[in-house]
Amino acid sequence: MSRTKLKNEEITVTIESYVFEGKGLARHRNTLPDGTEKDLVIFVDHAYPGDTAVVEIRKKKKNYFEAVIRELITPSPYRQTALCKYFGVCGGCRQQDMVYEQQTKFKHEQVVNLFTRQGSFSDFEILDIVPAPSEFYYRNKMEFTFARKRWLTRDEIQGDAQFSDALFAGLHVPGVYDKVIDIEECFLQSRESNAILNYSRDFFLKKGIPAYTTSDHTGFLRNLVIRQTGNTNQLMVNMVTAGENPELMGEYSGYIRALVPEITTIVNNINLGKASVAVGEYEIVIYGPGYIEDVIGHCRFRISTNSFFQTNTRQAERLYAIAREFAGIKKSDVVYDLYCGAGTISLYVAEDAKEVYGFEASASSIKDAAVNQQINNNSNTRFFESNLYKSFLPEVEGNNLPKPDILITDPPRNGMHTTTVEDILKLKPGKIVYISCNPATQVRDIKLLAEGGYKLQKIQPVDMFPHTYHIENVALLKYEV
Repeated sequence: MSRTKLKNEEITVTIESYVFEGKGLARHRNTLPDGTEKDLVIFVDHAYPGDTAVVEIRKKKKNYFEAVIRELITPSPYRQTALCKYFGVCGGCRQQDMVYEQQTKFKHEQVVNLFTRQGSFSDFEILDIVPAPSEFYYRNKMEFTFARKRWLTRDEIQGDAQFSDALFAGLHVPGVYDKVIDIEECFLQSRESNAILNYSRDFFLKKGIPAYTTSDHTGFLRNLVIRQTGNTNQLMVNMVTAGENPELMGEYSGYIRALVPEITTIVNNINLGKASVAVGEYEIVIYGPGYIEDVIGHCRFRISTNSFFQTNTRQAERLYAIAREFAGIKKSDVVYDLYCGAGTISLYVAEDAKEVYGFEASASSIKDAAVNQQINNNSNTRFFESNLYKSFLPEVEGNNLPKPDILITDPPRNGMHTTTVEDILKLKPGKIVYISCNPATQVRDIKLLAEGGYKLQKIQPVDMFPHTYHIENVALLKYEV
């Protein structure tokens, strides 16, 4: 039996359960300095229930330890062979070696545990998780990075691999920013996306065009962003560069369109800054309209290079349908949509309501929302740029807006600001539909709303991102005080 130290030690454990953010939970009997025995909690990265493994303790926290697998002795029955050859290096599909049906079961359990244990909620309806219709090729947006250095696998290093090329394109290893995994095939977006990536790399490599590097801020190529619609067969190529070169980009446009005729528009975003972001200060449309359009339900939406749009179109349709069903909007209802982005949910539910008011902090998203409103010939929706990290009540009061009967909120991963929660409690809408990409912060916010008189009615998880630990969840609350 080991002593308390444990850090950096290797021990054998069996994984009991799967917890949030893709870790397996194990317990290890340990003798404390005073001679008493205690089961220590150990979270093991990339470990599944049923795994028996030798693990190395990496970190000691207040109430638990963190570890990594050093040797898998007996694999979990839920393990399978990953399809992608970059699995285990690339951080994109961390659960690709788990049977998909089991992925959804674990995600459902995690959401339920967060609400019943962390949130201490009871007496509410728990609907089954909605699995994704496709395990692969489900993303409508992929962002690749150009680099001068590539990440070498352990086998390549041991084989003394040599690479003379000076341009690589692909995805980052988590925590490594000056190198990329030189991707040939990714199963997240589409076969057309893979072709565009490979042909683009070949074109610029032959031209001798260097990647931008943050080490000395020289070079031209920064990112390749590919956006693809789920329902309208439109395809955007957005090349993010550190400057302009119209002749080169014109030649590239002709080259790539000849090889991938499905491309409907090509845009060049110019990022003159030093930050490693795939967004430019301005853009030049090289070919086509400079945007794509997709359909969700009865609505059509314009997607520009930097617009926010749900990454899984088919599951977004299901997500919005669930939110709409939960809301149960009547023709007499006033609806508020917080964090409305480009107005997708606002416009999707607008035909059910008397009026819809969307609030969003991003000025560019508000402009996109206005365009989408015109495309859909909508007349009962208004959008407001509002500081949702401070208060959205000034826009409500300054524009003399009616109070909401129903409020829909879809905040980012860190959830709603406490001031935003306070604003909602002042307005007291009869129903709240809370859509979240992070159930942990969703539970935190709903506990605050419950203190203000709201009762949790039901929840429904939706798997938007197969092979990852991310999960969306829709919750319905009603005011009962």
